[in-house]
Amino acid sequence: MDEHSYDDIINLPNPTSKNHPRMSLHDRAAQFAPFAALTGHDAAIKETARLTDERLELSDEVIMKLNDQLNMIRDNIGTEQEISITYFVPDDKKSGGAYLTHSGIVKKIDEFERKLIMQDETVIPTEQISVIQGEMFKGLYE
Repeated sequence: MDEHSYDDIINLPNPTSKNHPRMSLHDRAAQFAPFAALTGHDAAIKETARLTDERLELSDEVIMKLNDQLNMIRDNIGTEQEISITYFVPDDKKSGGAYLTHSGIVKKIDEFERKLIMQDETVIPTEQISVIQGEMFKGLYE
């Protein structure tokens, strides 16, 4: 092959289609992205590694205290008493769950459904409550 065989086209402009717009650099780069043969594998690994808490079993003494506190809350609904409730939320995907703490004012106690309804519409199942704190309980158990 002659070393000057492309001299006639080497300096010509790059051909551009009149029918199709140029591909963006982002789309062009995506053509060379690594191929994920196991779709969802990374998500499954992360889900397995995600930690959950085990639900703690409450003593009879703690359960009695919580029942007393719930009765006090029920008797004081409408007095705008701010409380803080720590409760267990079971995980949807694996055993265990997480403990959450929510602060606010109880709007209603639904004894049939066994849940507290806060003014901000947060619903807390009473059987999942582990700690209730608030000014209304100061001195009650000291």
